Amino acid sequence: MKQHLQFVFLALSLFFSSGLSAQTYTYYEVSFENRVHHEARIKVTFSNLENKVLEVRMSRSSPGRYAVHDFAKNVYNVQATDEQGNPLSVTRSSPQQWNVSGHSGTVIFEYTLFANRAGGTYSGIDETHAHLNIPATFVWARNLEHRPIRLTFDLPENSNWDVATQLPMQAPDLYYAPDLAYFMDSPIEIADLSFRSEEIEGQTIRLAMHSSATEVEVDRYFAEVMKIVKQQRAVFGELPDFDFDTYTFLSCYVPNASGDGMEHRNSTFVVSAKPNEKPLGNTSMGTMSHEFFHAWNVERIRPKSLEPFDFEDANMSGELWFAEGFTSYYTNLIRARSGNLSQEDYVNSLGGAVSYVMNAPGRKYFNPTEMSYRAPFVDAASSIDPDNNANIFISYYTYGSVLGLALDMSLRSLDKGKSLDGYMKSVWNAHGKRESPYSVRDLQTVLAMYADINFAQDFFSRYIFDSQMPDYAQLFKKMGVIFEKSQPGVPTLGTRLRVQNGVGRWLENPLVDSPVYEAGIAGEDLVLSIAGVSLSDVTSVQEILSQYKPGDQISILVNRWGKELTKTVTLAESSAMRTRWDENANVQAAARRKAWLTAR
Repeated sequence: MKQHLQFVFLALSLFFSSGLSAQTYTYYEVSFENRVHHEARIKVTFSNLENKVLEVRMSRSSPGRYAVHDFAKNVYNVQATDEQGNPLSVTRSSPQQWNVSGHSGTVIFEYTLFANRAGGTYSGIDETHAHLNIPATFVWARNLEHRPIRLTFDLPENSNWDVATQLPMQAPDLYYAPDLAYFMDSPIEIADLSFRSEEIEGQTIRLAMHSSATEVEVDRYFAEVMKIVKQQRAVFGELPDFDFDTYTFLSCYVPNASGDGMEHRNSTFVVSAKPNEKPLGNTSMGTMSHEFFHAWNVERIRPKSLEPFDFEDANMSGELWFAEGFTSYYTNLIRARSGNLSQEDYVNSLGGAVSYVMNAPGRKYFNPTEMSYRAPFVDAASSIDPDNNANIFISYYTYGSVLGLALDMSLRSLDKGKSLDGYMKSVWNAHGKRESPYSVRDLQTVLAMYADINFAQDFFSRYIFDSQMPDYAQLFKKMGVIFEKSQPGVPTLGTRLRVQNGVGRWLENPLVDSPVYEAGIAGEDLVLSIAGVSLSDVTSVQEILSQYKPGDQISILVNRWGKELTKTVTLAESSAMRTRWDENANVQAAARRKAWLTAR
């Protein structure tokens, strides 16, 4: 990555000193004549080609995502000509590739793109905007990835559209990327945008928002964003050196969008399906916090497993518990420090995630590293066969988040001035600042240097390379937080059931070791009655279970493929946990809590 950046700036220097005409570049032109039907027409000029077949590709993966997405399915009406407009032969060698032959050094490749999902991964085009994720929008050519890129848009007349992107504009309406890797990592929002910006340390933090919000609302929103930016800067001690000295929040908050967030090197897409009449308020503020933290953690503090990024296949990484999970831990902690979220509300929200991970059967099968390996199967990936993720998978976002919380509380409880902030800053200095990709063992080494070799060995051996759980009750107590059962004495079936039209359907496969699992009830079984009470007579299972206590045995009548079966179930006590602010925390615990949550 460091070598790549050196190339980036060398290419820019050559660009300015030599001029556009001195380079062999790939040239993209985009128009939106049929935007009402979600189409764009895209023309790509490949020049100075060798005398062989040109392999034109559409990506299958996208930066920030870890599963394959067959973007080529939305490409059609393909044509290829030479510089005189003569048609060239186009054949398909795979669903993602077009082979162009018979050219004499130049290929003009044109196609129509359908785009109707404005989110973090896909593109969306309509009469209000063009929301372009680059891998989902633009074809590219094999063996030309090193070439610089020029990009121009034919914007609709009277549209008031502006272009916002991390790509620098080198001439009016002409955008530039030094190579394909940078281009693919540079999303674009084209719309009637509201812009805000502020300079920090000689760099610009910019907001480009597409929404129905008033200018006053946007002012207030940007002020909250900047509080978050400054609190995150305080964790690492400095901002990253953004390429071209600018970071851009591309915020698209419109009713027909698909809620999402996606980090990029010098920008982020943050998207919300916000109704036009809904006030802007704190829309997607957690996502804004999460994605900006990625400017350090994942974009520059980068796993070796994601280098180089493969646009033709899924990118598997065992470090997502750190890259995504620790980022998730800081998402709302930073909001609490900035004042965007109350400290007490933040503390009271922690228990749900910890409870989920503690009680998830998936820890029987995979540790956090192995759980990260499952990203290609779950990260917005699609398939039609049933899975057993309810029993074998724990989100690496949540798993990593609660491990980050445990590490932070453990370090602070040493009372030696240590914290996760200090550890993250150490990782930044060791790997992020000089952009030296890391492995899991590297993370352990940095923790050993920051805290203690025995402390690091214990934490990684028990919680990263194994799937044990820290003693959260004791850790929370030391931080002035109570960790307790949220539903003591409440009986449960252990697996969620939805009652609709007199029939109960399981929302997931019965969880391993749950009462219904032990009773031999399957995920496809339809529940007709519980404890002799027909589900036609109730709206929720708890109406029936409230008459019983944990340990009681009840009968459940199910329909399995047309045959009725009666199963005996022994009810269990709800294992759900919660956290709450301890008003009676001792002086030491209250001091730790204050140091943890107070603005830097």
